Amino acid sequence: MEFKNYYATLGVEKTATPDEIKRAYRKLARKYHPDVSKEPDAEARFKEVSEAYEALGDPERRAAYDEVGQRYQRGQEFRPPPGWDSGYEFSGGGGPGDGMDFSDFFESLFGRHAQGGRAHGAPHATGTDHHAKITIDLADAYRGARRSVSLQVPVTDAQGRVAWQERQLDVNIPQGVREGQHLRLAGQGAAGHGGGPAGDLYLEIAFRPHPHFRVDGRDVYLNLPIAPWEAALGATVTAPTPDGSVQLTVPPGSSSGRKLRLKGKGLPGNPAGDLYAVLGITVPAADSPEAKEAYAALARSFAHFNPRSTLEA
Repeated sequence: MEFKNYYATLGVEKTATPDEIKRAYRKLARKYHPDVSKEPDAEARFKEVSEAYEALGDPERRAAYDEVGQRYQRGQEFRPPPGWDSGYEFSGGGGPGDGMDFSDFFESLFGRHAQGGRAHGAPHATGTDHHAKITIDLADAYRGARRSVSLQVPVTDAQGRVAWQERQLDVNIPQGVREGQHLRLAGQGAAGHGGGPAGDLYLEIAFRPHPHFRVDGRDVYLNLPIAPWEAALGATVTAPTPDGSVQLTVPPGSSSGRKLRLKGKGLPGNPAGDLYAVLGITVPAADSPEAKEAYAALARSFAHFNPRSTLEA
């Protein structure tokens, strides 16, 4: 993928102020507008200029673009850094790029719906809403928690230069919150313009991977190892849950893959989810003469047992 130098497209320096960027865009937009331009490549150039302004005319997008540009080496094929996430979803309406198809480069940085930032400087304009993602432990969703999160936010200085600045926020994690759910923090988005109110901050919840549990909606799954004799004869075993251990009855004759349901032990809610213990038979190692003899005796006792009988047909 080709790295696009949006500053060169608009013919401005990287230190250009927002007003200089806007003036450059308007001049080029008039020159290449398909309705009036006589240039043979007017439509393509107009799209390039509009895309460049979409990236540089919005302080947040410009800061994200500058951050990626610092890592790019000229002559290399461009790929977004591994795990690249600017930290924000850029959205709005009313910009010069409304209805325009953006390049793969633009979409790789800002997403398919990142167009039409709000007009800066409009009187009493509400600040832009910010969207970010935070990762929490599964136990936080079970019990609720208060967590301090660190976010990178764009700030603009008196000269119009934009940079990312770290911001700390204390966030209440409600009990029963689901993965993918958004928490709204009113007034924590971008500052308003001309005395207008600040936007809101929406935090998308993600769960930190757990070594034992996986989550599907409100249901939680646990792979529970059991011994062969516990599966054959039945047993009461201790099983962990994100909210503490429970005693679980394994029915006699259980096999690997059997699901035992613990009603209401999934994520809290109305109704609460369930927890499913998925049984997996774990075989002891034959690492001593006594263990080998025990396996040999078992083989003699089940001489007619064929675990692959279903495959022979």
